[in-house]
Amino acid sequence: MIAAPPPRGLMIAAPRSGSGKTTLTIGLLRAYRRRGIRVAGAKCGPDYIDAAFHGAACGQPGVNLDSWAMKPGLIAQLAAEAAKDSDLLICEASMGLFDGVPVQPGRSGSSADVASALGLPVVLVLDVSAQSQSAGAIAKGFMTFDERVKIAGIVLNRVASERHLRLVSDGISRLAIPILGSLPKSNGMALPERHLGLVQAAETPELESKLDAMAEFVAQHVQMDALFGCAEAFLASQAGPHATALQPPGQRIAIAHDKAFSFTYRHILDGWRNSGAEIRTFSPLADEPPPADCDICWLPGGYPELHAAQIASASRFLEGLRHFAAIKPVHGECGGYMILGETLTDAAGKTYPMAGLLGVQTSFFKPKMHLGYRQARLAASGCLGPLGKTLKGHEFHYAEITAHGSDEPFAFVTDAYGSDFAPTGSRRGRVTGSFFHIIAET
Repeated sequence: MIAAPPPRGLMIAAPRSGSGKTTLTIGLLRAYRRRGIRVAGAKCGPDYIDAAFHGAACGQPGVNLDSWAMKPGLIAQLAAEAAKDSDLLICEASMGLFDGVPVQPGRSGSSADVASALGLPVVLVLDVSAQSQSAGAIAKGFMTFDERVKIAGIVLNRVASERHLRLVSDGISRLAIPILGSLPKSNGMALPERHLGLVQAAETPELESKLDAMAEFVAQHVQMDALFGCAEAFLASQAGPHATALQPPGQRIAIAHDKAFSFTYRHILDGWRNSGAEIRTFSPLADEPPPADCDICWLPGGYPELHAAQIASASRFLEGLRHFAAIKPVHGECGGYMILGETLTDAAGKTYPMAGLLGVQTSFFKPKMHLGYRQARLAASGCLGPLGKTLKGHEFHYAEITAHGSDEPFAFVTDAYGSDFAPTGSRRGRVTGSFFHIIAET
């Protein structure tokens, strides 16, 4: 039997956020798919929303790869699984290529760490809207900054004119690196946004036509064959024995899933299924209670603050959740934690009653961003593991806690910069929750 060729991949990266990585990545995924190329998407870092757009563009779910929270063997395993039946894996970087936290090399959370771990060549997106020849200096800096990373080509973005393109190209021409495309300024390619990033793929109006338009835009201005040729066989062979990022919290897991509760990681759900667990979804917005025959109810993050009135009036859901919690574990992450509390105040300042299973009260009336990696140590044994078990993850929310109540903490957390452990979240009986999103066990 002839062995299948090893998977090939590349990374789309940039010097900073807002340079056009997502537009290029989504456009490439859809454009290659329309050409009959089997393509898969991955996203560096803890980003639920971009990964969902990758899946919509290429037809299979996107996966997240995070070098701070995940061990190298898990990253290699997840990349290999994502690319298993594909001709090309396109991995979108987060923020700037080298942006991370100050820890040991390879575990900083930077996209460069992922590129290095997998041997992915990088296609660098340069926003040249306010410069010309100086783009060459930026490109040279990225080519030499980290010897672990190979910059294989450049795509220019927000090019104003043919003259502008000539000036930028002149600055890059002295470098031994190809310009693979130049995208003109185009406001029509922007996707709608809200406070946590892009509006979710499932909520984006006329999503398919937008994805097709992005594919046509990219295919028109990028050398598709040359960019595909930059891809290389990545180091999937470094994947260790099959690992589960997070042990299943039960055999049958009820997970809330709709527009208000959509922040779940593919690698965690797949890991639970691969471990033999059964996942059952239900919709709080459709006033569905958690299935009573499940062993645990999991309320993920999302946008409950946009649907507070509808959730407050979902009596079958709330009563079913309370009944479930009386006899079985319930855990809430971020938005799910807010639902488990006493009240939720929306952006207009109106306060709605929630499940009342925890004493916390939350508000979105005066939003304040909370963002960053977190390492959590469980404050008590429960569905997620024994007392003292450590988990890695992140926080990203704008909601504020206006009252903690008298509940015990769910866990003790520190950040990626070595701050002292501090209590977080709430725990009452079988019910737990916090703003902490789990990425993997340590």
